[in-house]
Amino acid sequence: MNKLKENPNQKTKEKLEKSQYRMVGNHSAIKICYWTKKSLRNKGICYKEKFYGIPSHRCCQMTPCLICPNRCQFCWRNTDIFTEIKLTSPIDNPREMVDNAIKMQKSLINGFPGNKNININKFKEAQNPKSFAISLSGEPTLYPKLDELLKELEKRKIFSFLVTNGLFPEALKNLKTLPTQLYVSLDAPNEKLYELVDRSTMKDAWTRFNQTLELLAKLKTRTVIRITAVKNLNMTDEEGYSNLIQKASPTFVEVKGYAWLGGSRKILKEENVPSHEEVKSFAQKIARLANLKIINEKEESSVVLLAKSDFPERKLKV
Repeated sequence: MNKLKENPNQKTKEKLEKSQYRMVGNHSAIKICYWTKKSLRNKGICYKEKFYGIPSHRCCQMTPCLICPNRCQFCWRNTDIFTEIKLTSPIDNPREMVDNAIKMQKSLINGFPGNKNININKFKEAQNPKSFAISLSGEPTLYPKLDELLKELEKRKIFSFLVTNGLFPEALKNLKTLPTQLYVSLDAPNEKLYELVDRSTMKDAWTRFNQTLELLAKLKTRTVIRITAVKNLNMTDEEGYSNLIQKASPTFVEVKGYAWLGGSRKILKEENVPSHEEVKSFAQKIARLANLKIINEKEESSVVLLAKSDFPERKLKV
């Protein structure tokens, strides 16, 4: 059993601050997304805006829980900071978390009007975030009040994009309020490669992960399987990926090329970054086996979107 530690201490918080994180509670944080900054300056948009209609300048990138049981090779976060599997008290209040996240987001973009390239209309709209990307760091399903957080966002008519590693299926099963869109990270096509790539601290991680895939097919919300494609590591066994995808029966599948960033540079090499054409070719092989088709792509982000032929409306009504 992993030794449980306290929520982030002052030294850890200082490390996070240096990485441009901002704490909005005892264990929750936000960070202004690269694409939010780009969008405010009319320099580009996130692939989620192109694929799903989520305005990049109105998206709050956050996490309700900074700890994670996995140490994935490709993760750009500092995976050495948090590897526990349970939060300790005091537990952040969901309403206060949302209030603080929005307040901090507004504070962090406050200086943008000083940039001559700023889109002032987007800046005004950005004062009221329309979506929460619950994906910044850590594993959000470890937050015991996740259901209340999702309900709070729904009450405020804010879209929720929840990203999970799939190791806590019971947490998802017990949700009464589901996220607008639920992402599950699929990092390997088989158990052996999964152990190599995700380096989980949980001995039954593969079993738990597969339980989540089985659950995914039953959830009444938009679901996404996301594959981070790492050259010379997990871009293999397309049939294995296909079988897992068909088990989950997701609304969409995103195949995104690995980027050599942050903490992953200590583990992987720049040669592990695939070209967009390599990512697209890999996605095409999976699509063919899983009876899916490519419905969109964003070369700048090296990401390809797959769905069934009768896929539902992609764009959310903002």
